[in-house]
Amino acid sequence: MTLELLAKEASACTACRLHERRRSVVFGEGDAKSPLVLVGEGPGDQEDATGRPFVGRAGRLLDQALIEAGLSREAVYICNTVKCRAADWSSGKPQNRPPAPDETEACRRWLIPQLAAISPQVILCIGAPSAKNLIRPKFAITKERGAAFSCEFARAAIATLHPSYILRCQRPGDDGGFSLLVADIRKAWDLALTLREAVSS
Repeated sequence: MTLELLAKEASACTACRLHERRRSVVFGEGDAKSPLVLVGEGPGDQEDATGRPFVGRAGRLLDQALIEAGLSREAVYICNTVKCRAADWSSGKPQNRPPAPDETEACRRWLIPQLAAISPQVILCIGAPSAKNLIRPKFAITKERGAAFSCEFARAAIATLHPSYILRCQRPGDDGGFSLLVADIRKAWDLALTLREAVSS
């Protein structure tokens, strides 16, 4: 199934409760022929409003990291493990929350064929939830980030710190892990190119 058809079908999805308050299904964007796909956890408020992944503060930090790694958003494909915003509405004002296991599982009906349609050489998991979804359930992001692992959905997968985590950790004189994010993006891209060249040779 093509990405266009998948995105159209996903826009009408009611498989979990996240559809009840969403404004947009944030399917993904970028170069569908890229050897590298970045997969985050899920959309936040600005992503829900615009229908685009990683456009808030964390997204701007990711854009900066891509540029410092010698890339741009247009060179890769970016999506999330869930396509609708997960939020706690109990106080009347929505607060982002991690997707529940059943919500993540329900959205695999879109994520897995999405990855299959792109057929990337490497997946860069942005944050622990993505790594636990696509590499293995007990993935330890602080110990295992930056290493290449076998993956069912690409020839290799690497995990890195989530930009939101980096923003929370940044202090004067401490980049919060931003340099690690840049290094992981560069490593993932270099590996993706190497694997693509090996296939074509």
